[in-house]
Amino acid sequence: MPSDPSAARTPDPATLHPLPAHERVVFLKPLVAGTNVVAGDFTYYDDPDGATDFVQRNVLYAYGPERLIIGKYCAIATGTRFLMAGADHPSMGVSTFPFTMFGGEWAEQTLDIVTGMPSRGDTVVGNDVWFGYGATVMPGVRIGDGAVIAAGAMVTADVPPYTIVGGNPAKTIRQRFDDSDIERLVRAAWWDWPVELVTAHARTIMTGSPPDIERIAAAEGLEQR
Repeated sequence: MPSDPSAARTPDPATLHPLPAHERVVFLKPLVAGTNVVAGDFTYYDDPDGATDFVQRNVLYAYGPERLIIGKYCAIATGTRFLMAGADHPSMGVSTFPFTMFGGEWAEQTLDIVTGMPSRGDTVVGNDVWFGYGATVMPGVRIGDGAVIAAGAMVTADVPPYTIVGGNPAKTIRQRFDDSDIERLVRAAWWDWPVELVTAHARTIMTGSPPDIERIAAAEGLEQR
């Protein structure tokens, strides 16, 4: 039986639907172009009900200059939401009611309060991060490479690389590797390898150890210092 020629090809990160028979899966990089969301190659979102509406339905309250920056090779499950800084209410006084948004004299009296509020800045997700079903990420959070965000987690604080978090608020469940192995993986940065090298070593990336990945990076002169 002749082999399927498509089986030899790697996905094109510029393709919106990398699995033509499954429109629930979208690569985010081509989808978010021109928005306040930046996504790296091969990062995908999976949603059976409107995956192409990711920016409108999953990146909420994005009224300001803050960006959502997502690295490469991230897997984002259905219902994952990123709350941006526009969700913040002033809390320096006795009331958190957002008088300004209703316009008129309320806005005239209070606009400077809202515009003067400090921002937590961009929300930044590293590379090779897995988000479970229905996870929520609060404004300005930074999530390290290789982290795992459990289903339903409410992420209110930064997540270190290769750390599994879950709960509300999300707490560390465990590190995926010890500190020395995490350093190896961050230096090896396999997500920055040429796609041909990733393809050649995909099995090792999925099943190998941190020293295995380190050896490949060193052999190719790709370790980051």
